[in-house]
Amino acid sequence: MSIPVTVLDYGIGNLLNVCRALEAMGATVTLASRAHAGLEDASRMVLPGVGAFGDGMTEMKDRGLDDVVKRFVQTQRPFLGICVGMQMLFEVGEEMGEHEGLGLLGGRVISVPAAGLDGQPHHIPHIGWRELRAARPWDGSILQDLQPGMRVYFVHSYAARPTDPSTTLAETDYDGVPICAAVQKGNLLGCQFHPERSAAGGLRMLRRFLAL
Repeated sequence: MSIPVTVLDYGIGNLLNVCRALEAMGATVTLASRAHAGLEDASRMVLPGVGAFGDGMTEMKDRGLDDVVKRFVQTQRPFLGICVGMQMLFEVGEEMGEHEGLGLLGGRVISVPAAGLDGQPHHIPHIGWRELRAARPWDGSILQDLQPGMRVYFVHSYAARPTDPSTTLAETDYDGVPICAAVQKGNLLGCQFHPERSAAGGLRMLRRFLAL
């Protein structure tokens, strides 16, 4: 049975690959680029993201999608933010100045440190395949079908720092620097990595999202 999913298009998302990955897992995808009546009644909603936090929030507000997301999350239906889409769920982003986020999760989005734990500089943006490690048990979560140690694909210069540690579902390690890789609070889900570019593990995560 096909699962309906609404993907929010605010002009800077990695839409094509995300939509294809969702469709491969059995979703029927509808794109929404502006607020309209009943949009928050969608079965499931995804907020992808490529680009800067501030630009993303500006576009979301201009299109009326910020309020749509807030109303949708209150319905307790599954909502997934990907990369910058996850970052915008937090209160504040520090990329190119401070910018107000959606405020659905407590915390800030800060720059990935320019050096590892040993003080040696490393590449920013943080790009590549990294292992996931469990910050809390994954049973019943969006990562239920994955195993700690599975490698997924990251591309980002900023990362979330949740106020409540229990929000963090998984972390990864960048030269000794812990990075929040996935979050879950009730029906509110997010991953810093790109599931649509993370091979079988990413697809299994999307399949679990469709099953919630």
